[in-house]
Amino acid sequence: MLGAGLFPLVVAGCGAGGSEPASITGDQELLQEHGFADADAHEIIDRLEALPVAERPQDLIASVTATSLQLQDDAGREAELPLPEDQFYLSVAPFVETTHECAFHSLTTCRGELRSRELTVSVVDSSSGEVLEEGTRTTHDNGFVGFWLPRGITAELTCALEDVTGTASISTQAEDDLTCLTSLQLT
Repeated sequence: MLGAGLFPLVVAGCGAGGSEPASITGDQELLQEHGFADADAHEIIDRLEALPVAERPQDLIASVTATSLQLQDDAGREAELPLPEDQFYLSVAPFVETTHECAFHSLTTCRGELRSRELTVSVVDSSSGEVLEEGTRTTHDNGFVGFWLPRGITAELTCALEDVTGTASISTQAEDDLTCLTSLQLT
């Protein structure tokens, strides 16, 4: 996990969907060398999460906090990109037998048990009852499935695989809310 406030250089960049300018801090060369020069945090997260594990950069650590994407390479260069103000990224690794503890998702190093598995998922807003996500999703090669959720909510997440199901309460309200949920056991 990278610390906040470590980046002295501030440059202007594009926000999610080009709607608002985002403040990118850190080493622009790091972003360019990994093909992220014109990408925002949302795009980088989606691209890294979708890569097969064998193709993920070995020299890059990419961590997602509740408010930003933090990148660091083997040379010690760092960059931080803000997440969209109205969106929260939660990566979930449902499991049957084995898991690991995690709070902030690492796009390049976290691994879950259920790789490339089709799940039935639902995310329901606890206050309004609105269904935010529902349907079939396939976990990525790293065993995680990612959700872009509205900020400021609590919700019930349910995942099912064949004849096993698990449910967890999730929150997108605080800066220390989990972005990596590895405690959702399917029983």
